[in-house]
Amino acid sequence: MFETAELGQKISKKEYDAVAGAMRIEMLELQQRLRKFNLPVILVFAGVDGAGKSETVNTINEWMDPRWMVTHAYSEHSDVERERPEYWRYWRDLPTKGQFGMFLSSWYSQPVLDRVYKRTDEDKFENQLNRILAFEKMLCDDGALVIKFWMHLGKEAQRKRLKVLEKDPLQSWRITKTHWKHFEMYDRFIQVSERAIQRTSTGPAPWTLVEGADSRYRILKVMTVIRDLVTQHLDDTEVHLKAMAAAKAAEAKAAKAEAEAEAESKQEDEAETVDELVRRGREKVRGASVLANMDLTKALDKKSYKVELSREQARLNGLYRRAQARGISSLLVFEGADAAGKGGAIRRTTAAMDARDVRVIPIAAPSEEERRHHYLWRFWRHLSRAGKVTIFDRSWYGRVLVERVEGFATESEWRRAYAEINDFEEQLVQHGIVLVKYWIQISDEEQLARFKAREETPYKRWKLTDEDWRNRDKWGEYENAVNDMVERTSTHIAPWTLVEGNSKYYARVKVVRTYCDALEKALKNAG
Repeated sequence: MFETAELGQKISKKEYDAVAGAMRIEMLELQQRLRKFNLPVILVFAGVDGAGKSETVNTINEWMDPRWMVTHAYSEHSDVERERPEYWRYWRDLPTKGQFGMFLSSWYSQPVLDRVYKRTDEDKFENQLNRILAFEKMLCDDGALVIKFWMHLGKEAQRKRLKVLEKDPLQSWRITKTHWKHFEMYDRFIQVSERAIQRTSTGPAPWTLVEGADSRYRILKVMTVIRDLVTQHLDDTEVHLKAMAAAKAAEAKAAKAEAEAEAESKQEDEAETVDELVRRGREKVRGASVLANMDLTKALDKKSYKVELSREQARLNGLYRRAQARGISSLLVFEGADAAGKGGAIRRTTAAMDARDVRVIPIAAPSEEERRHHYLWRFWRHLSRAGKVTIFDRSWYGRVLVERVEGFATESEWRRAYAEINDFEEQLVQHGIVLVKYWIQISDEEQLARFKAREETPYKRWKLTDEDWRNRDKWGEYENAVNDMVERTSTHIAPWTLVEGNSKYYARVKVVRTYCDALEKALKNAG
């Protein structure tokens, strides 16, 4: 497949100068248009040593407005990076919407190197390529444009290029023993790289082969591809947005007509109250929901609670310290109905550990910075170092819960989020993180009682908002969403723990005990 990038293509200085100036203006204008549409562009540069990857990136930075460009190059993992899942450093560095992000030695480098040096077998290599495909699909589905360049040189051209650089006093620092070692393994590199390119060149994230021998040809080829693909992406986005706006307007018009028709018909039983309709709706959902099988009558009396909680907290203290010594991190996710007791359960969990080792992340509506990234970005960035404990008070599941029910995410967005979340959690668990997910459930009657108690308690009144009351009217919709969430994301490696929450005492003990069991299992598996 690399023959097309070994044709010896060249562009004269006259030809280059004739088009370069105009193209620079086009690229600057394209940047401004990209900012208007608020979409990120991710440029990946890979290829053989000496093919001009760094020089090309430098030229792009020179031609374009640096305020809307970010460049990242990677070498060996630092201690900070090794203590987190592999893709943490790539998620951390993703460009915001409206930016160009350029990546050298990206998520392709390590899989290719490991396969070339036979540190991994074919099955592991295939799994790594599948991980790349899932990552890039996730970015593209969120609106990013991923463009990948393989900068190529034939074997003889690479040898000449390395020699030229090695003899240049100003460039010789670029060439190391590793470059010559890779040159000796050229055929092996080409074989493995060809497999990676064929497997990961998809419609939304294609590879472009670029002959790297002539710098002027290389620059214009790369710039032309970027210009054409970004322009097409923005044109397609504009058409899509107009179609969505038209469909939304038509939907609103139809809904208004339907509401007017229903009001005129007066077919509803006026004697049936709204509260009764809501109650019947809840009972209908409850009968079909995974939450229906929960026994919310489970309880502990105060005396038993104190004894069992103290026992489990003591157990947790010992287990978490052993895990910390082994570099085993924990990540706890707390979800549940409003007033279900998440905060109380979290406090009883953290009380058993040193506050310096625990971080609680309360999740609310995303900030402006967070909205300019993929929705998972803000969770990746909070992953802790080895041996630490991170607790999310609400989490990435907001995409399939509140964002789904309240219409903050489109149907296509929240539907594909199940697979995205499963992929995210698989990476956490594969890295050795202890992941525990809690859904704390209470009855609607218990929730109402707690709401009223909050209203009457001055120091708890702040917890109750108008939004909490509005959510009660959508109890059935939320139960449907929770049912789907549990069915689609309670996996073998990351199961949900459903906690019966009508009794706060019972719920708190179950939460701490479940975490202890998970730590005990992880320590046993670690040997």
